[in-house]
Amino acid sequence: MTEKSLSAILKDAKRIVVKVGSSLVTNEGRGLDEGAIGEWCRQLATLVRGSEATGAPRELIMVSSGAIAEGMKRLGWTTRPHEINELQAAAAVGQMGLVQMYETKLREQGLGSAQVLLTHADLADRERYLNARSTLLTLLRLGVVPVINENDTVVNDEIKFGDNDTLGALVANLVEADALVILTDQKGLFTADPRKDPAATFVHEAKAGDPTLEVMAGGAGSSLGRGGMITKILAAKRAAGSGASTVIAYGREADALLRLVQGESIGTLLVAQTRKTQARKQWIADHLQMRGAVVVDAGAVAKLQGEGKSLLPIGMTSVEGDFSRGDVIAIRSPEGAEIARGLANYASAEARLICRKPSAEFERLLGYVAEPEMVHRDNLVLS
Repeated sequence: MTEKSLSAILKDAKRIVVKVGSSLVTNEGRGLDEGAIGEWCRQLATLVRGSEATGAPRELIMVSSGAIAEGMKRLGWTTRPHEINELQAAAAVGQMGLVQMYETKLREQGLGSAQVLLTHADLADRERYLNARSTLLTLLRLGVVPVINENDTVVNDEIKFGDNDTLGALVANLVEADALVILTDQKGLFTADPRKDPAATFVHEAKAGDPTLEVMAGGAGSSLGRGGMITKILAAKRAAGSGASTVIAYGREADALLRLVQGESIGTLLVAQTRKTQARKQWIADHLQMRGAVVVDAGAVAKLQGEGKSLLPIGMTSVEGDFSRGDVIAIRSPEGAEIARGLANYASAEARLICRKPSAEFERLLGYVAEPEMVHRDNLVLS
């Protein structure tokens, strides 16, 4: 990987997920680090607005650890508890301070913020996944910075086994981010633990998903967090599945985010081997069985095949099968031939109600409006 290619990857990233770990957020457990959080928020604001140095405005999402660690501090606990109810109590107490700090520091920069608490279950259920995606994309469009954490107060296994490195990768996949930046208390990845092996060398660039990286990164996290370098390597591998490259960098490096998007080589860059659009559309194309289909008129066929447009319900003549929002469905010509397939924005029962109808009538017919398209062109593959 050359400096030029590093520059291209980060400079071209329009949508970036930034994850910061507990030890950074809470100053090694001594309490929320107001100065550090303020610095990250200043950099986020610069990137959201755009500047001569950093280029066009970008969309930023912050995934922040620290709720349990801050809760421990507020409760006067010096060691991380093992009981689930105590972990949940610490998370509930700490989340109050964590989100308040981000809201204050982002508001000082003239930016709006939003708290979003997610669990892995939210991202495993297709309808909840789409709802979370729609909410986050709306916030980004409004220029608001979402601050995301795991919903530790209500979920057991995420506290016990989960980590926000994985959550950062899942969010990158959710919003189809161009890059995931993991800010940590380490410089990046070494070939071995430099504290134990003086011959360990720093890894500047590598391919995300390379199995040798997992061998290099073996080991547990700090006493505050549940991660470690191995979770960051696995997160980079997961993010690469949707085409997002990952940078692992030292979070206290001055202007780390700003320097990264200017192409400076900070930390370890793990490059995704799959293009973003390739990853999603290949997943759609690979479906062997579909729950249903919609038949469209000749005008819709022309718009889909000739103009690369989204499929609007007004161009649909009928709906076949029983499918849910987010299922992959076939799009058929008047003659019954499959001309495309894609992700349905509406379930089959809803699709039947809005078939041949303009989007202005959706709210009257359904009681709400999700998207104006039945299948958005970004989620559509021509056959």
